[in-house]
Amino acid sequence: MDYFKNLLKKSGWVSIIESLIFAILGIILVWKPNGIMNIIAYIIGAIFITVGIVKVINYFQANGKSDLFNYELLYGIMSIIIGIVMIVHANILSTILGIIIGMWIVYSSVIRAASAFKLKTPNSNIWIYSLVLAAIMFMGGLYIIFDVGMLVQTIGIIMIIYAIIDIIENIIFINNVKKI
Repeated sequence: MDYFKNLLKKSGWVSIIESLIFAILGIILVWKPNGIMNIIAYIIGAIFITVGIVKVINYFQANGKSDLFNYELLYGIMSIIIGIVMIVHANILSTILGIIIGMWIVYSSVIRAASAFKLKTPNSNIWIYSLVLAAIMFMGGLYIIFDVGMLVQTIGIIMIIYAIIDIIENIIFINNVKKI
């Protein structure tokens, strides 16, 4: 049982570190939204192009001897095309990123709500705070998903708020692991 509790505590600390990184990204989005989104699009595009080139090279090195390698060629060409599109249309990334971040926050809030119910005990109301924080996270995630046209700064602000809420919830969880 101690192993399980230690595992839960480590998981909570990892989540806190992830939230701190998320907060830093949020601060950067608030500070330099357009420049950051373009840089991210260029990096992602370059990664896709690089992977595509490697796949195409793998195909030609194998001389197309099997169906798997035909897949490599198709995968490589598609990756190169996606990379070029990402670089050429960098402004679209903010919309896609907003949807992905919103979905991640909604998913994370559902997990947090389930964890809050696990903390429920007759002598403690601490689970209610976790549940309220999860509900706030859920609403923030939905806001990001359904209003993808909002300013990138707002995404950054919501990321910062989410990270703070997640850190608070994880500290509560880590401090109450022994009650599970």
